Amino acid sequence: MIDERLLEILACPKCKNEVVYIKDGFICLNCKLLFRVEDGIPNFLIDEAEKLNDEEIKKYISEKS
Repeated sequence: MIDERLLEILACPKCKNEVVYIKDGFICLNCKLLFRVEDGIPNFLIDEAEKLNDEEIKKYISEKS
């Protein structure tokens, strides 16, 4: 689990918008990028982010609930 204080300050490194925390990492809904958490460490390198389509985003968000 990620510390609540950290969740409040994390933002997408590309567009600076809010990110949504899911079990696999963080999703920027604006850029449609998934930033994975690896060994408990968020990886916010833009070049290593996974591009998502709308259906994939909906799937991840629904799994979060």
